[in-house]
Amino acid sequence: MADTKREIERKYEGPAAEGGTGLPDLSGVAGVASVVDKGVADLDATYFDTPDQRLAAASLTLRRRTGGGDAGWHLKLPVSEGVRDEIRAPLADTVPRALASLVRSRVRDAELAPLVRLRSTRDIRHLVDASGALLAEVSLDRVRAERLGGGEGTVEWTEIEVELADDGDPAFLDKVEKKLRKAGLRRSTSSSKLAKALDETGERARKPAPEKDPVTAGDHVLAYLRAQYDAIVELDPAVRRDVLDSVHSMRVATRRTRGTFRSYGKILDRAVTDPIGDELKWLAGELGVDRDQEVLTERLTGALADLPRVLLTGPVRTRLRTWAHARRGGSRRRLIAVLDGKRYLALLTALDALVTDPPLLEAAAGDPAKVVAKAVRKDFAKVSDLVAQALDRPPGADRDQAMHDARKKAKRTRYASEAAAPALGGPAAGLVKSMKSLQSLLGDHQDSVMTREALRELATLAHAAGESSFTYGVLYGREEQRAAAVEAALPEVWEAIEGQTSV
Repeated sequence: MADTKREIERKYEGPAAEGGTGLPDLSGVAGVASVVDKGVADLDATYFDTPDQRLAAASLTLRRRTGGGDAGWHLKLPVSEGVRDEIRAPLADTVPRALASLVRSRVRDAELAPLVRLRSTRDIRHLVDASGALLAEVSLDRVRAERLGGGEGTVEWTEIEVELADDGDPAFLDKVEKKLRKAGLRRSTSSSKLAKALDETGERARKPAPEKDPVTAGDHVLAYLRAQYDAIVELDPAVRRDVLDSVHSMRVATRRTRGTFRSYGKILDRAVTDPIGDELKWLAGELGVDRDQEVLTERLTGALADLPRVLLTGPVRTRLRTWAHARRGGSRRRLIAVLDGKRYLALLTALDALVTDPPLLEAAAGDPAKVVAKAVRKDFAKVSDLVAQALDRPPGADRDQAMHDARKKAKRTRYASEAAAPALGGPAAGLVKSMKSLQSLLGDHQDSVMTREALRELATLAHAAGESSFTYGVLYGREEQRAAAVEAALPEVWEAIEGQTSV
């Protein structure tokens, strides 16, 4: 089993630490009632990475540590500056499977091997309030780092680390820092002990240099694609950990990428991007299994909650829970199997290759005000045609399908406009907002279509079990009314969008 701990800490260095004079007196920090000596711990940690240091380049650390109160395997995932999620697993000779899976989107088929060994003597103090509750742990760490792979040599240093107590107020760290600065300390220039060790004992894998401001049409499209690729890779551990909204966010990134391929086919060679787009469609489908069912269940649950009690007949809520559970059963395990599979890892490799060495066409060198704008206008024209088709058709299955097609095209136009916004400014940003509004309206209509299908299924199951199907019929009628309301609102909404669009 792996446990997660949110870690908020700051590291300090300077003559006051290197001089070995011990920890500064922190008893005067506001809110601190006493400073408790917790003794000295000897820590021995070996850090693992790929030969080309893929984890270090992404500011991830994976270590096996003995000594102290948390011996075991630790994987640290960056959240923001000074904030990391530490995933812990019991001590073992090899990397635990639970942690290996969380770095698979980075590591893929490469081997994880020892990179650096850090041995530290840690002098620990607890800052506590008047009730004895822990506010922060402060330690003086005397560190000796030995390079095991990709370099050579050793280095020694001393630093002070301040880690906020669980659920503590980050503002407290500012109070501690004020005291430490008065004692001659400054924030460490290294983000972690591993980063410092790599910098001072040999070559360190560098993060990609910040991209230059985009100039050409191709620059703008590639900047957007790189952001989506980074999102997919970075969200992988969150999806595996079932973090709230992570599956939906990854699915959106895959759709944005695929939509960009299709919208900007004059910039990127579709002979290369179409096969990758097919794989992205597959991945989005796998990611959507849970999400679509979750949305449907929430809609039905909300509809039942709004229904007067007199209209509830039979075990409707129980029937809904049973149905939802059966539809979701096994899908989580299936998703993890997908992320562990060769097909997904091959897709990541293909995307990596594409953003590193993009298949640019001649138009990529063109002026974005012309090339990118033309692509956006083309997508918008397709949305316009599909909305017109939907409005021309009578209510029923054909109109439902036309509205669904218009919604999908509105999404693609929105994504194309997002990529274009840095080049085109306000007009593209306005189109993003308009397409999002249209997408939401048409999405509500499509949700109603899917909900009515589910209600028919539920009513059939209830009837077969000898239960009343009355309530399902009531809900079905209400969904028909919601869909009709969307259809009635669409002409006015679309007229407003057309009047505001100026890309």
